[in-house]
Amino acid sequence: MAKVKTHYSCQSCGYNSHKWLGRCPGCETWSSFVEETETPSNEEGSTVSDVRNAFRTTREGVLAASGVQWVDLQPDKKGAISESQEQKRLQTGIQELDRVLGGGLIPDSFTLLGGDPGIGKSTLLLQMAGGLCRAHPDIKVFYVSGEESIDQIRGRAQRLGVEGKGRVFLAAETHLEKAFTSIKELKPDVVIMDSLQTFSSGFVPSAPGSVTQVREVAARLMALAKSAGIAVWLVGHVTKEGNIAGPKTIEHMVDTVLYFEGESGQSYRLLRTVKNRFGSSRELGVFEMDGEGLREVTNPSSLFLSDRKSPVSGTAVAATLEGSRPLLVELQALVTPSGLAMPRRTSVGLEASRVSLLAAILEKHMKLNLAAQDLFFNVSGGMRLADPACDLAAAAAIWSSFKEQALPLHWMWMGELGLTGEVRRVSQPDLRIEEARRLGFKTIILPQNTPSVILERFSNLAQLKIKCISRIDELSELLI
Repeated sequence: MAKVKTHYSCQSCGYNSHKWLGRCPGCETWSSFVEETETPSNEEGSTVSDVRNAFRTTREGVLAASGVQWVDLQPDKKGAISESQEQKRLQTGIQELDRVLGGGLIPDSFTLLGGDPGIGKSTLLLQMAGGLCRAHPDIKVFYVSGEESIDQIRGRAQRLGVEGKGRVFLAAETHLEKAFTSIKELKPDVVIMDSLQTFSSGFVPSAPGSVTQVREVAARLMALAKSAGIAVWLVGHVTKEGNIAGPKTIEHMVDTVLYFEGESGQSYRLLRTVKNRFGSSRELGVFEMDGEGLREVTNPSSLFLSDRKSPVSGTAVAATLEGSRPLLVELQALVTPSGLAMPRRTSVGLEASRVSLLAAILEKHMKLNLAAQDLFFNVSGGMRLADPACDLAAAAAIWSSFKEQALPLHWMWMGELGLTGEVRRVSQPDLRIEEARRLGFKTIILPQNTPSVILERFSNLAQLKIKCISRIDELSELLI
């Protein structure tokens, strides 16, 4: 009988050591090491092998009879795969979700969905299961929950109006091997595991939710997705810092990492792509939560723009890009005299360091005395911005609040600011201008070095006016 090997694993970051340590060298956490038994390397697990063998007869080309199938990189014409087969995707029935995934669900993909408790992760996946059944009459979905009972899932499905049509199957199970047995019998096309920290494998003698269990469960689910050709969705908990709980190796294993987020007190939800092997990693999906579940928002810019009827000082509209989607957001600034030795700089939605940088540029090149002023900055609607193309709008809002001079209501600003005061060109200005024109904006403020093709294209439109600016100190001249 082989000797059982043990090691010590940090429960915060997954760092392994052959002896116990009081402080983890990886994450510097105290008293986080737990003794765990090593799993023999040759134990793949009979459940994964059984499921894989069961899919041999139904999914041609997954495995050869004697082992893993290997093919030539450039097959001949008889064995060539058509472009439509290579790019085959399953439409989920939710357009916002399809956008974030890059056009649809890949049949053998492994997707990790993270988000705060109660944000709507299970609701989104349950609606996706119903949408898949509506869009594809021959697809089967297996929903395995380790947190809710079957009656609770059925009750939510009835409230959401989700119909399984005999092709959505539910299970309340936390043991991974038992779930694999059900997968072998049902042969589903999509498997939803909710959630990662509640499942445990019998091959690892540790508690559910530990680093070793989380890593083992994710590894076996990845093997299931790739060998059996099943699209696997895995729900992950989120830490206080906003990251998916567990070691970072989990995010390296999966094909796609999605974050589902929303501000407290707000009804909308944002679905962001952090990693995507099959599409853009900067796409954004927008939903609104109501009594009937998650509803798609076809015009997200309307969420982030106020319904003002008259101009107000300290506000400006910027155009940002989330992947391929242009969004218009309202930036708000409040500049007031400070009675403190060190004036306050508070920012919500935009990095505070970026706001301080813009304030320094305005103070240097426009001679604004902001050193004695408190500066409060906000992005309306709770949107978080990282696009440098919003610099010009943010600077215009700060200037407007300091001068107490309102900017025109139907103006949209785009441009990146350099430390020398120049306004630099932005990426894909045509998409941003088209979105502004669609929403009724009359004047677009662009950098002077915008490509002439873009300027000529939109300058000929009678209902749209283009103004160019090369330096930030020309801001006041635009309003004359």
